[in-house]
Amino acid sequence: MSLQFKDAFWGSDFISNAGYETILQRLNDGRRTCKDVEELLKMRASAEEKYGKELVSIVRKAGGSAEICTLKASFEEMKTQIENVGNLHIQLSGLLKEEVKRMEEFRERQKEQRKKFEVIMEKVQKSKISLYKKTIDSKKAYDQRCKEADEAEQTAERLGSAPTATPKQIEKMNTKSKQCREAAVEAEKQYKSNIEQLERIRQEWESTHIETCEMFQQQEEDRISVIRNALWVHCNQLSMQCVKDDECCESVRKSLENCDVIADNNNFVEMKKCNPTPPAPIEYQSYYDNNASVQRNGGAGFVEGVKKRFSNLLPGSCTFGSKLNINDGVSEPPGMVPAGTSDGVYASIPIVHQSQQSSKEYKAIYDYIAQGEDELSISIGDVLEVIEEGEDGWWTVHRNGLTGLVPGSYLAKE
Repeated sequence: MSLQFKDAFWGSDFISNAGYETILQRLNDGRRTCKDVEELLKMRASAEEKYGKELVSIVRKAGGSAEICTLKASFEEMKTQIENVGNLHIQLSGLLKEEVKRMEEFRERQKEQRKKFEVIMEKVQKSKISLYKKTIDSKKAYDQRCKEADEAEQTAERLGSAPTATPKQIEKMNTKSKQCREAAVEAEKQYKSNIEQLERIRQEWESTHIETCEMFQQQEEDRISVIRNALWVHCNQLSMQCVKDDECCESVRKSLENCDVIADNNNFVEMKKCNPTPPAPIEYQSYYDNNASVQRNGGAGFVEGVKKRFSNLLPGSCTFGSKLNINDGVSEPPGMVPAGTSDGVYASIPIVHQSQQSSKEYKAIYDYIAQGEDELSISIGDVLEVIEEGEDGWWTVHRNGLTGLVPGSYLAKE
C-alpha cells in the first residue's frame, strides 16, 4: 500500500505550514543526493579516464623488441590487449560523463517544476495568514461592540427605572444604546464577511496544498527511480568492463598457449648460429726444431716468412676457425700484427679488414596507423630502412621518402 503525502502532511493549527515545510526539506535533501551521485560519477569517470590513459602510456613505453619467435608474439599480444583495456576504460569514462549530464538535466527540470508550485503555495499561504489575522481582528471588534451595546442597554434600562432620571437623560442613554447596537451589528457583518472570505481562501489553500503534495510526491518517486536506475546502469557498466577485461586476458592466454620453448630456442639457433665445431687446440712445437729449420732454409726461409706475413695483411686473406701453429704467430686483436717475431718482421703493420655492414632493411609484419605527427603508418609487407633502433622500442625508419617512428616489434629483418 502506497502512503500519500497529502494524507500525512498538514499543519497542527490553521496557519501552520509544518507539513508543507517537511516535504520541502525532503525535496532539498533529495536534490543534494542527486548532486552527490553526480559527483561520485564524475570522480569515477575521471579515475577511469586516468587509468585508461596510464595503460596506453605503459604500452607505449614497454620494450620487448629484443625477444624473438613465439614469446615475442605473446608479449606483443599482451601489450595489444593492455592497450585495448585502456581504451575500454576511456570509453567507460565517456559513458559515465554522459550519465552525469543526464542527471544534471533531470535535476534542473525538477527544480523548475517545483519552483512553480512553491510560488503558488507561498502566495496562497500568505493570503490565508493575512485574512486570518484580519478575521481575528474583526472578531475582537465584534465582541467589543456587542459588549458595549449590552452595557449601554443595561445602563439605559436602569436609568429608565430610576426615579431621579430626567426624560432628557433617558432619551440620551437610549440613543447611545441604539448607536452601540448598530455598531455591534455592523461589526458582526464585517466579521461574517471575513469568515466567508477566509473559508474561500482556506479551500483554495487546501486544494493547492493537495495538488502540491501530489506533485512533490511524483517528483520524489521520479528522483528515487532515476538515481536507482543510474546506479544500476553504473554497476552493469562495471560488470561489462570486467567481462571485456577478461576477454582481453583470455586472448593473451591463448597466445601464451602457442608459446613454445623448443621452437624459440631453435629459432634463435637458426638465426644466430656461428661455427658448428669448436676451434682446434694449439699444438706444441719446439723452439729448437723451428730454429733448426730456419737455419737449414737460410735466407729462403726468411723470405718465405716475410711473404707469408704480408699475405696475411691482404684483404680477405684472414680465415677464422682454421688450425693455428707456431709459424702463423699468436693471434692478436684485429688490425694489428705482433712485433718482434722470429721471421724478421720488426714493425707492426695495421691490417685493413673490409667489414660487411649488416642489412638495415626490415619488413612490416603488422599494420600500424600513426597516432602522432612524428609517427609513420605502415602496412603488412612494407619494406623499410631502419635508421635508428630506440631503446624504448620505437624505431626511426625511412620509406618512400618519408621518415617517422614505428614500433620495433612490428618489424622483422628482411
